[in-house]
Amino acid sequence: MDARALIGFLRVMERLKDAPRHCWTTGGRRESVAEHSWRVALMAMLMADEFPEADMDKVVRMGLVHDIGEAITGDIPTFLKTDADRVVEGREVDALIGGLPAPWPETLGALFEEMEAQQTLESRIYKALDRMEAIQSHNESDPATWLPLEYELNLTYGESNAAFHPYLKALRAEMRRETEALIEEARARGIAPEGE
Repeated sequence: MDARALIGFLRVMERLKDAPRHCWTTGGRRESVAEHSWRVALMAMLMADEFPEADMDKVVRMGLVHDIGEAITGDIPTFLKTDADRVVEGREVDALIGGLPAPWPETLGALFEEMEAQQTLESRIYKALDRMEAIQSHNESDPATWLPLEYELNLTYGESNAAFHPYLKALRAEMRRETEALIEEARARGIAPEGE
């Protein structure tokens, strides 16, 4: 790739380092979109042996690029994101990758279409990991930083995405156990809503 084109694209992607998500780190600061994407990719790499039938390098690539539109739009939590927000983010992704030299617009465009369609094994793994990384981040943060709706959402978010594969289902179940323990601790501290 031409050096100027690469530097220009990297300059825009640098914004993801400062684009905050609504979750907090164990160090007490808001996590960034870049950190989330990195860990989705890391998860895919580390569990490659669990999916010998999948192209896990492709899942790593999906994890790395899935939120690049947020360099322009910022992060909108899934429970607030509207169809209109998705259209705007899609348009920004198209503009970002469209400015790259060939073959990248076609290569990345096909990857985004695959992620959106959710028809391939790789895209379904990526989506499950994307959701579960968010749960893992919440499980690592102080429940005092959670929004009230997250006490319920964190119990179920991503379960349907993980249900198609035994390994992902077991991983999500373990995360749920951690979430339940955190909620009980938070209730004992008086910071969580009472359960039914």
